[in-house]
Amino acid sequence: MKQNKFLQFWNSPQCVFWFGFVIAIVATLLEVVRARNANYIVYQDATHLFWDGITPYTKEFVEAHGRYFLYSPAFNVIFFPIFMLPSWLGPFVWNLGNYTLFAFAIKTLPERYNAYKHQIFLFLLPILLQSVFCYQYNITVCYIFLFAYSLLERGKGFWAVLLIMLSACTKIYGGIQLAMLLMYPRQWRNYGYALLCGMALFALPAVNTSFDNPLTLYNDMATILTSHNTEVDYIGLLYARGLKSILLPNSIIVQAVVLALLAVGFFTHYSRWKCFRFRAQCLAALMGYIILFSDAPETHTYIIALAGYQLAFWLQPEHKWYDWGLFWLLFVNFNILPTDVLCPPKVHEYIHETFWLDVYTFTICWLRTIWWAVKPKSFTNA
Repeated sequence: MKQNKFLQFWNSPQCVFWFGFVIAIVATLLEVVRARNANYIVYQDATHLFWDGITPYTKEFVEAHGRYFLYSPAFNVIFFPIFMLPSWLGPFVWNLGNYTLFAFAIKTLPERYNAYKHQIFLFLLPILLQSVFCYQYNITVCYIFLFAYSLLERGKGFWAVLLIMLSACTKIYGGIQLAMLLMYPRQWRNYGYALLCGMALFALPAVNTSFDNPLTLYNDMATILTSHNTEVDYIGLLYARGLKSILLPNSIIVQAVVLALLAVGFFTHYSRWKCFRFRAQCLAALMGYIILFSDAPETHTYIIALAGYQLAFWLQPEHKWYDWGLFWLLFVNFNILPTDVLCPPKVHEYIHETFWLDVYTFTICWLRTIWWAVKPKSFTNA
């Protein structure tokens, strides 16, 4: 009977959502009380400096906070309403708002996912809560990907493009989703929307009259981004054991070549653009690419890549035994091992630093997603 109640709990979307919501509250409270909400403090202090007419893109800011401010000046304008909240309330609005919007993004996925939405949320819940603990903006980037995808599938081009540009103009790699517009009707009108929205969002910092020319902050941002520290071994393929010495020194070339190969596969399968499954697989490949080949990915950054993989995985009409093996390896490596209450940090560090199972497992899953998209097999519009 106890087991039945346990299973009933995890089979209930409402129970799981509120379970995660309570954990998000506790996590936020603990980090605020212990003054460990470092990422939120970065957002807050950078926004404070911006509105005081001081650039946050300096080495002094990095030294004071122990990390870079890697977001655009437009972020400081958009973040302003949360910044104005009391210092104890802002972190809760940020975390709980992001958690709720992420859950809503999955709930509003196209109808073809109705049978899998709960499984997708369950799979992503642990890494979502990891990101909540860290006050990550990657949650926002991820649910913008999902919302924009759902809007495009429903023919809501303007609103999808607005979200994509909002992502691109705050943390640049969200803009890669613009490639998806080619597969939807009225693509040139949508690209026109992208241009107009991009111009408006780019000019958004001009509302701050504390700067003579606030748009020069973009140059400051570009300068600090190019000096971003890459001496640390981040959780990406460029740093992977056995590949780092080859890939990292040539990271820009590697990123460009891989993107070009993806483009070749995309355009040579033009006839599949009308296939719902192919579009989801293309989005999954893009969401995986921006994380796997990033120059500074962390474990919780993979919430974007894993969400994309889930979109592709559940639409497959058939899963081989090794697909399920990879599925559960991903779950263990990104959800169980990095969670301190489930696995001692030293154990996780040893497994990752010795074997790099997390990165290599996701790389195989990413390549598998691409194979699903381009394999020489007849496609239907189902």
